[in-house]
Amino acid sequence: MPVRRITTEEIRNCLEIQTPNFESYVAPLINLANQYAQGTRPRVVGQMTELIQQFEGETLEQWRVWYLDNHPQAIERATSMILTKLEDFKYTLNNIDEDIVREWVTDLVIVKTFIGLRIQEAILRKIAEIRDETYRIANAQEEAQGIDGFIGEVPVSIKPYTYRNMPLQENIQARLIYYQKVRGGIEVDSDLIPED
Repeated sequence: MPVRRITTEEIRNCLEIQTPNFESYVAPLINLANQYAQGTRPRVVGQMTELIQQFEGETLEQWRVWYLDNHPQAIERATSMILTKLEDFKYTLNNIDEDIVREWVTDLVIVKTFIGLRIQEAILRKIAEIRDETYRIANAQEEAQGIDGFIGEVPVSIKPYTYRNMPLQENIQARLIYYQKVRGGIEVDSDLIPED
């Protein structure tokens, strides 16, 4: 069966709804500010999936009237929360100088790249520390067998969480350790980590 993508613009056109014409960067900046401000979360504007099911009208104008009758302060509250965050952005932007940008670029290019390349060693070291055991990185021959290192005498293979969903997985004779990047670090899943 052929698949066809329908763009947001095409959807708006089909529904005869105009697309706002924002200057460059305006929509992405407001979106970013909203992510921090959380101005359009259900606690502020309501649970949209539930509200749209309660709505019995058919037109955009009927929806606008119905929504504002049921949530008269929501748009103003969300706007205020996002605007406050944008003011914080303005203050921050006015205080960013060349040294700060250079430090950020250096951290990304040098430090975070190095950490990304050495993530396996950090995982091995931390799990070994938790287990009060030694660890070591695999040698070339062990790596060829899919082993990334050892915790104590146990061979381990360290894979991102997405590896679980891959259709063709390697046959690795090692205990698997899964990780994923999360805000502020990584999340590690392994039966080698003792329960608290």
